[in-house]
Formats: sequence, structure tokens, C-alpha cells
Amino acid sequence: MVEDRKLAVLRAIVEDYVSTQEPVGSKALVERHRLGVSPATVRNDMAALEDEGFIAQPHTSAGRVPTDKGYRLFVDRLSAVKPLSTAERRAIATLLEGAIDLDDVVQRSVRLLAQLTRQVAIVQYPTLSRSTVRHIELVTLTSSRLLLVLILSTGRVEQRVVELPEGLGEDQIAQVRSQLNRAVIGEKLAEASERLVNLPDSFEQGRRAPIAVIVASLVEAMSDHRSDERVVVGGTSNLARFGEGFDASIKPMLEAIEEHVVLLKLLGEATSPSTVTVRIGHEVPYDELTTTSVVATGYGPGEEALATLGIVGPTRMDYPGTMATVRAVARYVSKILDEG
Repeated sequence: MVEDRKLAVLRAIVEDYVSTQEPVGSKALVERHRLGVSPATVRNDMAALEDEGFIAQPHTSAGRVPTDKGYRLFVDRLSAVKPLSTAERRAIATLLEGAIDLDDVVQRSVRLLAQLTRQVAIVQYPTLSRSTVRHIELVTLTSSRLLLVLILSTGRVEQRVVELPEGLGEDQIAQVRSQLNRAVIGEKLAEASERLVNLPDSFEQGRRAPIAVIVASLVEAMSDHRSDERVVVGGTSNLARFGEGFDASIKPMLEAIEEHVVLLKLLGEATSPSTVTVRIGHEVPYDELTTTSVVATGYGPGEEALATLGIVGPTRMDYPGTMATVRAVARYVSKILDEG
């Protein structure tokens, strides 16, 4: 019972500090929250929480503020992620469902996260190696030149112009297209590449040379991982609103956020679309970002994340609301990719 009460006091301190940006005193807690105990009991609970490192007193005679340890306990004991309002859900659906391609989905997702959470938003492009093949198309440009189009489960499209050593007729191209799709649709790219290696051998000797060129170009497209580490960032101007105690951190934070390798590592633990990962303060693996928290999750159709998205902001944030927004945006993006 005592532990439950102390947790209720901690929860009230976190909520008030996030809301007011001011250290919280026992009198304010009693006035704003129905804790069901006397002010003296609240003061005793606050003293115990401070002794245990969950709250701290920034100045003499001031109220208390949560520590990283306090925020961690608060997040770990959340009974449920705060539900989004109908208006917020409608805004997410309306903006994302109007996207025309993968680039548009990513850009819209970044803007949404930044606007709804008022934090710095980060969205990683879907990882090529985790994608599956949705369709392969061959388009005749000339008698000896084809446009090869590889469409992936993420909505990503890879295109290559292929110069053939000898021409193929439309019937032959249709046959090649059919066999390519039959061999690789639904396969992850590594397995798809393996399936394609021996495909030219299934054709008659005289047609193997142009088909080998097509297959080689397709395998190259499947193994092009140059954009696997692309991330998009939005809302960095939100950092300017966090006020005293955070100003000195902004420049090194911005420098760290500009490094995409840093961002990918920040998001790296969020490997499942069904779990929201929260790293708080000194849990973040960069000295420049130890005054921040990272809330992230994976996205993509199915249980395995194709990529990650999330936010970076001060430890003094609305964790329930932020976690709900990150999860909701990820689910909408996953749905769009699945339907695309």
C-alpha cells in the first residue's frame, strides 16, 4: 500500500513538472491531486522518493523534480499508453493516407510526429534487406533495351535500364517476366537473389545471354543497400522552446542529431512494430544527448520491423502522450505499406 502511494506521488510530481515546468512542492500536490492522505504524509513520501533517487531538489527551498530514475519508474509502471483523441487519429489518417509514394509517406510521417509531439522527429527509410519482392516489371524501350522495375513490399521502387546483347520479342519478354515473378514474389531479397542465379539455365541456349544480363541487373538492384541508412529529421526548431536548463544543451544536441549514424543507433533498439522503446537521459548512449529521451518503435507489415521511427526530446516530456503518438503513426505507416 505504501509503495502504491509513493508511486502515486511520483506520478503526480512527473505530471505536474511536465505541465508547469516548475519544481513541484507538497502543497501543490495536495491541492491538485486527490491522493487521499495528509500533506505531512505526502512530505514523508517525497522525502523517501528523494532518498531513493527518484526525485531531486534543484535548489534549496524549492520543490522537487523527477530524476532519470524517477522517469524510468514512471514509464515502466504505466498501466496503459494514453489513447489518442478522435481528432488526433483523424489527423494522422487523413495526412498519411494522402501519400503518393514511399518518399511522401516518410516526409509526412516526420511532419506529423514533430507537430503532434512538439519534439524532434526521426524516421528511417525501410531497410532494403528486410523487404520482400512484390512485383517485377519489364518494359520494352527498344528492341535491345529494357526498363527493369523492381517493386518491394515497402513500396520502394528500384529501376534499371538494361542493354541486351541481343533483342527479345514481346512474347519472350512476357515469358521472362512471368518466370522472374514466379521465382521471387514474396521472397526476401537475399533469398530472391539466390533463386535468380540459375534462372538463365532454364531457358534454351540461344536466349540465355540476354536473360543473364536481366538477372544480373536485377540481382544488383536487390543488393543495393546505399539507402538503407537514410533517415529524415523534422522539428529541430522545437528544441528552442524548452527553456532554462536546456539552452546550453541545444548546440551539441543539434550536432549529434545531424549525424545519421547517431540517429540510427538511437532508434536501433526499436525492432518490433508492437513495442514502443523508451530510453531516458543517461540511458541514451551519447554524452551530448543525456538531457534527452528517445521514444521509438518499429514499423512495417507483419511482426518484423522494416525500419524505425520516433522522437528525441527533453526528459521532461509527456511520456504517455508521446508514446501513443509514436505508436499510432507507426501503425498507420505499417498499414499503408501493407496495403500498397
